Amino acid sequence: MSQSTVARGVIEALDEAPLSRFHFRAVLTAGTGFFTDAYDLFIIGTALALIKVEYHPSAVVIGLVGSTALLAAFVGSTVFGRIADVFGRKKIYGLEAAIMAVAAVGSALSPNLFWLIAWRFVLGIGIGGDYPVSAVLMSEYSNRKNRGRLVGMVFSMQALGLIAGPLVALLILGLGVNHDIAWRLMLGLGAIPALAVIYLRRTLPESPRYRAQVQGRAAEAAVAIRRYSKGVVDASSRAAGRQVRLGLGQFLSNPRYLILLLGTAGCWFMFDYAFYGNTISTPLILKAVVPHASLITDTAIALLIFTVAAAPGYLLAFLTVDRIGHRRLQYIGFTVMGLAFLAIGVIPGLTTLIIPFVLVYGLSYFFTEFGPNTTTFLLASELYPVSARTTGHGISAGLAKVGAFVGTLTFPLVNGSLGLAGVMTIAAATAGVGLLLTRLLPEPSGKSLEELSGEPSEEEWEPALEGQAHPLNTAAT
Repeated sequence: MSQSTVARGVIEALDEAPLSRFHFRAVLTAGTGFFTDAYDLFIIGTALALIKVEYHPSAVVIGLVGSTALLAAFVGSTVFGRIADVFGRKKIYGLEAAIMAVAAVGSALSPNLFWLIAWRFVLGIGIGGDYPVSAVLMSEYSNRKNRGRLVGMVFSMQALGLIAGPLVALLILGLGVNHDIAWRLMLGLGAIPALAVIYLRRTLPESPRYRAQVQGRAAEAAVAIRRYSKGVVDASSRAAGRQVRLGLGQFLSNPRYLILLLGTAGCWFMFDYAFYGNTISTPLILKAVVPHASLITDTAIALLIFTVAAAPGYLLAFLTVDRIGHRRLQYIGFTVMGLAFLAIGVIPGLTTLIIPFVLVYGLSYFFTEFGPNTTTFLLASELYPVSARTTGHGISAGLAKVGAFVGTLTFPLVNGSLGLAGVMTIAAATAGVGLLLTRLLPEPSGKSLEELSGEPSEEEWEPALEGQAHPLNTAAT
């Protein structure tokens, strides 16, 4: 395969570039942050089991410790998402990782649960900020044929974070570390990958699509991406004079984009309600199924579920999503995970038999990853115009984390009143709603970002280059 594309416009050169090392460097740089996000978000589930013994908190406080980072992620996603559209992706790329590192250390050193909740809120802001910038940068670097695979690979680093959490917990507990120190080590170790990724992120050039289309600096975009890709993306700069900025008011008043937001944010909200409520509460779920098992046993079972069921789902998702279709894979995942949740909720005795429960629960995990956990992240990075892309993704991810917050906060309360079967039945209902909302979204597989977002073609840009009104500046009014 040629090591250079034919010199064309920046956008076309990116769309037609062959898969190469520079794509995977970008995947590693963005994906390491998602490893950190997953570790920080989900390690709290195991830590909570130890915190309960030390502090004996109420169900409400348990819910707040587990869910505060998710509520803060709403703030981080929406604020950082908008800032990245106004000032550029690179301006803030690395800042969110620094926030995560500081907050992880602060969580570990918290003198009481009040401070732990406060530091988890700060952590959530960093995590939330990472979602839109990492997703959109990878989407904008990608070619049109492999965009699902590349963005999916970034997100699949969450699988490693899911696995790393229980592994770290088993190691710390197996070494006999005092429980009051163990949970602090679990939380503090999240600072290490966050610190490691800051330098990598600062070396990434600004998104070529953003620089060319929003900042009107296509010549600089062409030079930067040619250098970063070592000549794989060899783009001309004939559209150097064009600038497009879609204001927040224009974006939020456009009926087409509002429908897309209902689809991307609504599906993601429904999914995260079920996924985070169950995943962060997995130790509590397993305690309900096997009440006399030790924490080490429950953690080992959780690790088994994540490794055998979740990780293969992530892997298969990014390997096949471009062939199956991004929206179609979301349909498949919502359907099967919903049926698995429903089975746990309505089949008598399934919540008291460990092997059948783990099999069905594991099936739900496989199809959450081989489905909406990957595709909600992906679709929100593809469907919006370049000058509002991180805004749209940030709003979607932020509202999703509100759903995650509600699911995690209410899990102990719903579990106490309706039992595990009731929790799973509600999760099945949210999967059904997510399935219906998916119908609002187009199929992005194989299409360019500009085609998906309704942005004009190269020929339609010519009037703008001659000083006339730009098509997108009036499209949303």
